Amino acid sequence: MKLIIASDIHGSAKYCTYLLQAFKRENADKLLLLGDILYHGPRNPLPDEYSPSQVAQQLSEVKRDILCVRGNCDSEVDQMVLPFPLLSEYAVFSVDGINFYLSHGHRQVPPMGKGDIYLTGHTHVPLKKVEAEGYLHLNPGSVSLPKESSPRGYILYDDKTFYFKDFNGTVYDKIAYWEYLA
Repeated sequence: MKLIIASDIHGSAKYCTYLLQAFKRENADKLLLLGDILYHGPRNPLPDEYSPSQVAQQLSEVKRDILCVRGNCDSEVDQMVLPFPLLSEYAVFSVDGINFYLSHGHRQVPPMGKGDIYLTGHTHVPLKKVEAEGYLHLNPGSVSLPKESSPRGYILYDDKTFYFKDFNGTVYDKIAYWEYLA
């Protein structure tokens, strides 16, 4: 199963378009959104082509393929315009025998151990780190408002490998599941 993992769209129709183009180009099965979908938040500048209603419409076209968790900028009002569940703080599912834990990253970490994958957004900075408890913590960075000179982009999960990609499809980092377990 191929997954696109992305976070922090923050209402940018421009970068949501790039994300959906990547989703189609990669021929992914699911789009995992790690929160902060529509609103830009009080600490962030307005992203390019800020249009939360357009982002909601764009995402509705692939609503059956989305698994989403709530970010710190997401609200109950956002759920009224999004055609997929948004208000869960965490999600857990299994692919290829691997447990994936999804969270925006602004809440307490759920209990995990070696072999688990923890996917978060929130910081707007890509991350690939084996935590002390033994789980692999990954963050795709931000779709629209990257920080620390990181690229706008996403993670592609394919055949037990995580590829960090920019919107041109260029891989700038990766980690295979078996490398992490070694």
